[in-house]
Amino acid sequence: MSKIRTILAGTAVAGALAAGLVAAPAAQAATAEASSPFKHFFGTTYSGYSGSHDEDRGDRSYFSKGYWYKDHGRYWFFGDLYDGDHDHEYSYVWFRWHDEGGTHFKSYRTFGHLHIGHFGGFSGSHGFNDFDIRVCEGGPASDCGGWHDVF
Repeated sequence: MSKIRTILAGTAVAGALAAGLVAAPAAQAATAEASSPFKHFFGTTYSGYSGSHDEDRGDRSYFSKGYWYKDHGRYWFFGDLYDGDHDHEYSYVWFRWHDEGGTHFKSYRTFGHLHIGHFGGFSGSHGFNDFDIRVCEGGPASDCGGWHDVF
């Protein structure tokens, strides 16, 4: 009888080890996924459209490839500003956010293309609760599109 118990115990140990080896990669993948922030994408935002006959919406300035994520309690924003008509007038993207200190603004500008990465670092513990963008063309407040609610 002791040989059967030894064989059964050995089989149980071998089975447990095999199950552990199969589960280990899945557990590592789940841990890696949980530790990497989840990206929240938002749509393209355009500058205002003047409606001239020789210019369509595709010639306007726009902000695209936008996304945000939360990492260690802070919110980070990313995206690209494009000047669609290349008329040697700046295109602007405005960021507006609200926290316990009130409403704040920041803008970036370009003649062509500008990647904006890792902007923000806003903390929910400081009351961060709103983030909007808008795109203007020609001047900081000229030919602007509407505010786009991102967060």
